[in-house]
Amino acid sequence: MSTTDAREPSPTAASHKAVDTRNKWAFAVGTLGRDMVYTMTSMFLIYFLTDILRLSNSDLAWASALLLAARLFDAVMDIVMGSVVDNTRTRWGQYKPWIAVGAMTSTVFTIMLFTDFGLRGPGFVALFAVVYLLWGLSWTTNDIPYWSMLPALTLDQKQRESIGALAKVFSTLGLFSVVMAIIPVTTALGGDGRAWTLFAVGACLLMLLGQSVTLFGVREPKLVVTQDRTTLGEIASVVFKNDQLLWLAVSMILFMTGYVTTTTFGIYFFKYAYRDEAMYTPFAGILGVGQLLGFLVFPFFAARFKRRALYTGATLVIVLGYLTFFFSPMNLIPIGISGLMLFMGQSFVVILMLVFITDTIEYGQWKLGRRNGAVTFALQPFINKVGAALSTAVVAATLILTGINGAATPDDVTQAGLLGMKMMMLVFPLVLIVAGYLIYLWRYRIDETFYAQLVADLRERGQLT
Repeated sequence: MSTTDAREPSPTAASHKAVDTRNKWAFAVGTLGRDMVYTMTSMFLIYFLTDILRLSNSDLAWASALLLAARLFDAVMDIVMGSVVDNTRTRWGQYKPWIAVGAMTSTVFTIMLFTDFGLRGPGFVALFAVVYLLWGLSWTTNDIPYWSMLPALTLDQKQRESIGALAKVFSTLGLFSVVMAIIPVTTALGGDGRAWTLFAVGACLLMLLGQSVTLFGVREPKLVVTQDRTTLGEIASVVFKNDQLLWLAVSMILFMTGYVTTTTFGIYFFKYAYRDEAMYTPFAGILGVGQLLGFLVFPFFAARFKRRALYTGATLVIVLGYLTFFFSPMNLIPIGISGLMLFMGQSFVVILMLVFITDTIEYGQWKLGRRNGAVTFALQPFINKVGAALSTAVVAATLILTGINGAATPDDVTQAGLLGMKMMMLVFPLVLIVAGYLIYLWRYRIDETFYAQLVADLRERGQLT
């Protein structure tokens, strides 16, 4: 039996607006430290293994295989965690208890991941497998409820875009603060495993601080009709019968695999192809500016163009950026311009992916008769983790096959090896990104008009308040 929970009334329009503003900023600030930790793990763990711990090809192959398996397993667990969150009812809300537990446990295992315990061979592989698996489960415990909170804050598409854009501004600040700082800071601290451990401790402390802002600052509104709990047996139905969610997931997995593959190769490109590792930091600064600009101007363009036009324009900018990068000489000016194009285009796609997924929540409720926000939104971290898993496997295999892993200096890498890295860094991702766009173009049909219609239908049925 279901009962209707009405949205808590605000005394005045001004106070209601203030609560919305508070939620918007308190939610967005929480991404800052989270993305520092996630960036360190998703982009630089492989570098920590190859160039700090200097694993053998055998140990690296095992580690990359474990990363792939653990991330794919963890991606599936995202959907299970979504069901857990959908079924959660506590005095502290539906999302906050899990956000708090996940943030604390992720801190412990992140620090362990970036600690050199002095093990190599089977001992290292066994410890790495356990710690990384526990890190993934801990991150899922935080990630799913955190992002599932976004669609619960508002049903308005433009407000969702606004909240999502601000959250991505803070996440970009976190991401690029790590990308720009990690090499110079760890080098200043000694450049060894201990330096990386200290950097991880700092990132985790900032994550805990930002998550505290979200936990104490966000007020969860009650937007929908309550319903029976979702059983594990119903999860597959929730996901696989939502055709728009499935096509979107395929499209975005292709995009994220391509994007993360390119970014993960970045530090290797500057160390072995550009032959000046120090230039990675200013290049990362250019990328950060590009992505921030993209997030900041997105609301301006979103107010004037439909989402399909925005995605098409962003894809064209990304394609142009890849082509420019591939044919650029080893000069920071043309490479920087290409990076600026890549990350401005990517910023638009990231926000669009966020709001596309939130819209499939109402679509699933409209089509299937029940609302499963956390299960549905679990597809966003699922997409990110599958993309990260596949990209890490691609990068690790490329480093081994091209001879980059184990190279003491850039002179130890052949021209054929450098060309192989460049192809996998730029050409392979471009193919994936274009393929993802084409799938979206052909299969995703929740545009602005259709969304307004299905929300109106849900309200007529009494399934939304």
